[in-house]
Amino acid sequence: MEPESRPRLVTKAMLKHDKVRDADLLLLPERVVELNASSSAILRLCDGDRTVREIVEVLEEQFGTTGITDDVLTFLRDARDQGWVMA
Repeated sequence: MEPESRPRLVTKAMLKHDKVRDADLLLLPERVVELNASSSAILRLCDGDRTVREIVEVLEEQFGTTGITDDVLTFLRDARDQGWVMA
């Protein structure tokens, strides 16, 4: 995963907000992952159209911060290794 990669959720994955738990979930076959706010924000932007660089720009504006590129790349690489996203 590089800054110019265009990540998207794998076909078998789906994001959902669980109103009972008031939590965002990543639904995969035979697996449910409860996401924290940062993970959810990143994955919601992984549409296959935006580059990692563009995702970082949106997140920095949304959260009023800078310098998160390495954190986002690390998360997306881990998510790729877990089978959640592809580029």
